[in-house]
Amino acid sequence: MNAFLTVAEFCAEYRVPRSTLYDWLAKGTAPRHGKLPNGQLRFRRSDVEEWYRSCEVAA
Repeated sequence: MNAFLTVAEFCAEYRVPRSTLYDWLAKGTAPRHGKLPNGQLRFRRSDVEEWYRSCEVAA
């Protein structure tokens, strides 16, 4: 399992459109991420999983 996700991998795995992810990035609600020197974003899988757990609603 890869430790980092690309934008395409994140969107596919979490079933969100790329536009939604970029909206979250603009609003500051997306998972922590890093930017490579070429401008591409990468998401550390552990940060994404932590972010996802924080989005869960208690039943």
